[in-house]
Amino acid sequence: MAVADPRTILDPSLMAKLDQLELLSRRVFRGRQKGERRSRKKGVSVEFADYRDYVRGDDTRHLDWNIFGRLERLFIKLYQEEEDLAFYVLVDCSASMDFGTPITKFEYARKMGTALGYIALSNQDKIGVTPFSGRAGTPFRPVRGKGQLPKFMNYMGALDVQKSTSLTSSCRDFCLQNRQAGIVVLISDFLDDSGYEDALKHFFMRNYDVYCIHVLSKEERTPELGGHLELIDRESGDKQEITVTGALLEQYNKTLEGWCRGIRDWTTSHDMSYIPTTTDVPVETMLLSYLRARGLLK
Repeated sequence: MAVADPRTILDPSLMAKLDQLELLSRRVFRGRQKGERRSRKKGVSVEFADYRDYVRGDDTRHLDWNIFGRLERLFIKLYQEEEDLAFYVLVDCSASMDFGTPITKFEYARKMGTALGYIALSNQDKIGVTPFSGRAGTPFRPVRGKGQLPKFMNYMGALDVQKSTSLTSSCRDFCLQNRQAGIVVLISDFLDDSGYEDALKHFFMRNYDVYCIHVLSKEERTPELGGHLELIDRESGDKQEITVTGALLEQYNKTLEGWCRGIRDWTTSHDMSYIPTTTDVPVETMLLSYLRARGLLK
């Protein structure tokens, strides 16, 4: 696959709509430095939040002497702390993602990840990207600020599909390399021989706020096949001859629904968000409708 022109990944009309969005998180994270984001934890910053009783050792600069004059009791002012939010996007670059028309699953995932990164940088949030196939690939190290957009867009445009896949190794590598908690958006088709449970447990143990965007092509969701066919696994190269009948398609649909339901049930039981989509659903619709409804964007 040729390197994509970064200017073609997001068109100007979509970017104009993305400028109206910002990221949200369901959890409170302790950032490494002050940022633009309001946190629910109370610290010492710029916006007043509450009072508490003074205890020995507190910073006397934050005593409220007006209240002391009225009540003859010492109270410390509490402030709403601004928090640095880390935002990570993981893009599945395995060979199985290079499938689908008129847009492949990989192209869809890359566009989705690029749009989310654009929103983060536009709102001074820290964004990092990790591609994965056999293992986590060379990441885009977390940066912030609109001035990083050209570098970010060039990185996303240069992403390409690889051959091997190991969801577990990729997720483990990512967690070892990114110890700061934050929002993780994993965009994948979850087609991995080793399954998904062991892979996703790495996020759960790190206390990330995880969104699993499950991308399938429209051909995988509703196959229009018939007759005698030879199927070739894009990653292993294994071949299988089948005869497609109505009964076989019915069984395929039941198996697919059961597999998707299993991913949904496992992720939600582990406090992760599961968001299924197909490549015929516009990325704009995913961002402005589905991800808003799930609380990732506002």
